[in-house]
Amino acid sequence: MAEITASMVKELREKTDAPMMECKKALTEAAGDMAKAEEILRVKLGNKASKAAARITTEGVVGIHIAADGKLGAILEVNCETDFVARNAEFLALVQQSAKLVADKAPADVAALSTLPLGEGTVESTRAALVGKIGENMSLRRFRRFEAQGNLYSYIHGGAKIGVLVDLIGGDAELGKDLAMHIAAAKPRVLEVAEVDAAAIERERRIAREKAKEAEKSEARQEKDAEKAEETFLKEVVLLEQAFVKNTKETIRQLLKKKGASVATFALYVVGEGLEKKVSDFAAEVAAQAAAAQK
Repeated sequence: MAEITASMVKELREKTDAPMMECKKALTEAAGDMAKAEEILRVKLGNKASKAAARITTEGVVGIHIAADGKLGAILEVNCETDFVARNAEFLALVQQSAKLVADKAPADVAALSTLPLGEGTVESTRAALVGKIGENMSLRRFRRFEAQGNLYSYIHGGAKIGVLVDLIGGDAELGKDLAMHIAAAKPRVLEVAEVDAAAIERERRIAREKAKEAEKSEARQEKDAEKAEETFLKEVVLLEQAFVKNTKETIRQLLKKKGASVATFALYVVGEGLEKKVSDFAAEVAAQAAAAQK
């Protein structure tokens, strides 16, 4: 049997916010498999066991550039250590200049972007100089470039912590803005049902079946619960299946049909999404520094 360490229990607790003992029991039952343990907790505790996955874990901003004709654009995330630097004018200038370079020069990746000319040097030399001046590390994390089939519309929210770029075919500027705002609020993962990972769908069905089984429901009822869970999941993650935030009686698919429009693609960036934030214990750091000074 795999050894269940304190660090494993801590990691699972941070992911799920479940009680410590429940985390340990789940890890034991899962033989140390972290993903399986999280699934076990979801069966027992419901969706609250995965709420930590949506937390913003690092500082920084999302930058967006759209060309004057609305046909070419880019969305870019740049990270830094503190929110204070995320509001710094020079840092924000670096973000916007880099986003424009992505749109104009089509670099293959972040490494290629870093070598592009900027100011008196390159993107990388500008970044390094700013790090030296401010005294805080910063990094270009990711970007996506758009050559629109229709027209590009954007939305920035929460001090540039959330950014959306959407390629809308047909419709008008009001619809484009509404869609970008909807995406920022509802946070879909994909455009169409066909893009959803089959394994993710099966996981939701499996969890629903297990919960129904624990409630001693019949096999037929277990399957109905699984179907309902799949339907709910798809409405959460697929843009076209979501209820429009400004009119929840119609879906995005229905809204687009009514307007004679369609969405070619979209990008949603949330600062720090998928990254782990370093949590420091200030009191412990002070104590450690005091001990080191005494030595």
